[in-house]
Amino acid sequence: MADIFERLLKNAGPLGQHRERAHGYFSFPKLEGEIGSRMKFRGKDMVVWSLNNYLGLANHPEVRKADADAAAAYGLASPMGARMMSGNSDQHEQLESELAAFVSKEDSILMNFGYQGIMSTIDAICGRHDIIVYDAESHACIIDGLRLHTGHRYVFKHNDLEDFEKQMQRATALIEKQSAGGILVITEGVFGMAGDQGKLKEIAALKNKYSFRLVVDDAHGFGTLGQTGAGAGEAQGCQDAIDLYFSTFAKSMASIGAFLAGDKAIIDFIRYNIRSQIFAKSLPMPLVIGNLKRLEMLRTMPELKEKLWSNALKLQAGLKERGFDIGKTDTPVTPVYMIGGVEEATAMVMDLRENYKIFCSIVIYPVIPKGHIIYRLIPTAAHTDADIQETLIAFTETKAKLDAGAYKVEAIPDMAEKK
Repeated sequence: MADIFERLLKNAGPLGQHRERAHGYFSFPKLEGEIGSRMKFRGKDMVVWSLNNYLGLANHPEVRKADADAAAAYGLASPMGARMMSGNSDQHEQLESELAAFVSKEDSILMNFGYQGIMSTIDAICGRHDIIVYDAESHACIIDGLRLHTGHRYVFKHNDLEDFEKQMQRATALIEKQSAGGILVITEGVFGMAGDQGKLKEIAALKNKYSFRLVVDDAHGFGTLGQTGAGAGEAQGCQDAIDLYFSTFAKSMASIGAFLAGDKAIIDFIRYNIRSQIFAKSLPMPLVIGNLKRLEMLRTMPELKEKLWSNALKLQAGLKERGFDIGKTDTPVTPVYMIGGVEEATAMVMDLRENYKIFCSIVIYPVIPKGHIIYRLIPTAAHTDADIQETLIAFTETKAKLDAGAYKVEAIPDMAEKK
């Protein structure tokens, strides 16, 4: 019999294989200082484009005060136990009610984390005869939720309505053949890698042609899109057609937790059947009260979203003027597409950080195909014009070096944190 750990030591995985050179620099880096557009990395001041702190709430004085006051009043232990047994409170129910109203739904349920929340939602509502149809570029949490599903699933090409219909026809035919089950469609309000919105309005319109329920993961759209900030459904004018609207607090709210909103009867069913919440400790009171404050600010301070979009459009316009390919983004998420290998990408990251003091996330193989590089910049309301201009200069100069072959190296530079 083989030792299961022996296999883990022989094959560290596509990302783990680089850990001896990358840990603490390219992967698991440590940003220090007050959360904002400028932080320290390995003792150096950096302009940071890697935080999903869209509205700049992470260190907003009102948020810090609300968090501190709640922690002083309740501590992190309250309430004790799972909500179903002993961990419920008026504040938990108030936050659910206010979230539901904000996204124009009857009710909502709080969740401790977005990742486990969407996974467990899929598990709660889908039986073995049900079929799931989902976008090919859905987030990993959706993919992992699909792994829990014991029934069939069909994937459609990203935002491709023709292929969506093809998969819906396959799903419909199978439902008719087995004479049991229904169809759940899952897509995203904003795709976090490319920054393009899901085709929610077009998919929702096909409800007249096919029978299905629609779940939308709007982690990046909540707080950033729509007239009030209620997300991609509001922005596209189809919020009513979204049967279950999901988002996390980890982005525009700069907090912890998530929620799922929809018709009261369905939310009640999920509340009593979602295993990740039934068997988990309730969201701590300081987080609940802090999220109530954040939601209030989303509703009453539109200038935060306006500042976010002002910065995003300046950054994106500057990149396009300089000839950069930023794809089809129509949200603040700003990808910059380049050509190069893993080794070139890491050398370029080092140059950006060490010589230009720019810190941003990079995506390489195996997440994307070999020979491609994506820098993902996340503008926030906290960024300044100076941050944007310094970044545009840095990208212009490093792109010229990349094209000239200056980053051609044989191996990933050894920048691992030494212990």
